[in-house]
Amino acid sequence: MSLVCFGEALIDFLSDGKQPESFTKYAGGAPANVAVAAAKLGLNTSFCGMLGDDMFGHFIKQELEQHAVNTDYCTFTDAAKTALAFVSLDENGERSFSFYRPPAADLLYRVDDFEHAMFANHAIMHVCSNSLTEHNIYQTTIYGLTQAKKAGAICSFDMNLRENLWPSMRHTLDRMWHVISLADIVKLSFEELEFLNQRSHQEMPLEHTIDAILKAGVTCLLVTNGGEAISFYHADFKGQVSPPATKVVDTTAAGDAFIGGMLSKIGQHCENKQSFKAFCQTPANIEQTIAYAAKAGAFAVSRYGAFASLPSAADLA
Repeated sequence: MSLVCFGEALIDFLSDGKQPESFTKYAGGAPANVAVAAAKLGLNTSFCGMLGDDMFGHFIKQELEQHAVNTDYCTFTDAAKTALAFVSLDENGERSFSFYRPPAADLLYRVDDFEHAMFANHAIMHVCSNSLTEHNIYQTTIYGLTQAKKAGAICSFDMNLRENLWPSMRHTLDRMWHVISLADIVKLSFEELEFLNQRSHQEMPLEHTIDAILKAGVTCLLVTNGGEAISFYHADFKGQVSPPATKVVDTTAAGDAFIGGMLSKIGQHCENKQSFKAFCQTPANIEQTIAYAAKAGAFAVSRYGAFASLPSAADLA
């Protein structure tokens, strides 16, 4: 196996945009989306997380398996239900969310639920901030990243901030920076970069926060900005890659398709953190990887849903 994605898997109920509204059920959740995105692009991928022992949890597991994602590290609980998210779209395909979480099964995953062979068997571990929102799941996420790091894996973090999932913003910054300090790859939207900058520093330029992220040990920082150029930052250089133009109908899985495309390419070339650092010493390697990831993101926004919108390698050829 090359990639393991840890965190939440949930059900997206996507609006049809009509009045009265009706909603269609899709398997989703950012780490689960990334797992499917990478698997559809040819990377051996696993998903690790807790699902509710209910119709939605079993539906998600079935959907993951149908998209060639290994589910050996999925566990079920009857102590909480699978999380739900109702998603409405505006005329530009931009989303607004209404989450039914907490309580939710994914928040109940604990350190003892990890199989330690998982860390040795995967070259990349990916997480996002939705598994930082409560103390126990935050501690579990940090433990998982620490174990992956000890095993020499590449650690990937997509901030993917959803403020309405946080019961309080009191600990948000500390937890974000903790994960950043363990990560080799960090992906932020421009708004998330501004969030980190404004909360961490008063009246400081964005470059201050970019430098702080790189000094924390991150090898490659990516900043997306909708349809604008994608910026990347390395300790020795920086650059931009323009994404392809596309008609946007649903942005639900855009960022997940992007990071899944990115990790699928990295997984083809890098077997551990050291080889990833060497890979990133060449700017062209980063540019080509981002260009491929941007194609995956552009494909996803032109279709509805999460798993259903993610491209295969043939789609991008």
